[in-house]
Amino acid sequence: MTDVIKSMKLNHLSFPSADTAATARFFEHYLGFTIAGTWDNSYILKRPGFDVVIDHVSGDEPAWPKAFHAGFELPSFDAVRELYERFKADGVEMETDIFNNGRGSRFFCRAPGGVMFELNTRSDAAPEYRGTFDD
Repeated sequence: MTDVIKSMKLNHLSFPSADTAATARFFEHYLGFTIAGTWDNSYILKRPGFDVVIDHVSGDEPAWPKAFHAGFELPSFDAVRELYERFKADGVEMETDIFNNGRGSRFFCRAPGGVMFELNTRSDAAPEYRGTFDD
């Protein structure tokens, strides 16, 4: 692997949405992103070192493959549970309850616009999985 490839990092994800304003508010309200810019009903959202682009599409909600999702890691089970309860109370579309599959506790939900997210922690992962995580 070259030094250039070693220094490469994921800097953004882009999601289509028929309701970009609602999708952007979800990222802002629940996931700590700030709205950095807009154009033609599309949004650029920022967190330190990472951007999300919400691209406007006309018509129906985009069709996502069933298992497609993006994951966000939280520091503890308590943080996962707190966010889960907040999402449920606010009527966020939940795909699962909280569960632990050995790699840590997690739940899945859908943001406005239909994209699925996993909110997880690795703090309670089984020992056999800990070597697969970055420090």
